[in-house]
Amino acid sequence: MPRILSIDYGQKRTGIAVTDEMQIIASGLTTIPSATAIPFLKEYFSKEKVEAVLIGEPKQMNGQPSESASIIKGFVTHFSNHFPDMPVIRMDERFTSKMAFQTMIDSGMSKKKRQDKGLIDEISATIMLQDYLARKK
Repeated sequence: MPRILSIDYGQKRTGIAVTDEMQIIASGLTTIPSATAIPFLKEYFSKEKVEAVLIGEPKQMNGQPSESASIIKGFVTHFSNHFPDMPVIRMDERFTSKMAFQTMIDSGMSKKKRQDKGLIDEISATIMLQDYLARKK
């Protein structure tokens, strides 16, 4: 069974998570500079079978698009131009960064490690993907 990949896209960094081949567990894959996202994904897709890509959709508390929504919408368009056959699933990413930070605290990570914004992005992508898997069942 192909994997599902999750992207927490940001202006500077992009967190990436992926499922196992049975689509049961989401795991953080990496955090990359956002400018390298398309080349990274081309390389990854050439090595791994991926059935769909989940991309976060930032929203405000009232459900309206957040300020960063236009940046992410641009990335989604860019992604779709490079990978026209890859299904894109948009998912509300509200609170994932806060949940990621709390997960880091709960797991006993040091304060220095919790300041790693790249790790927060990777964990956010993982939380979003695990939430998607739970809803899919």
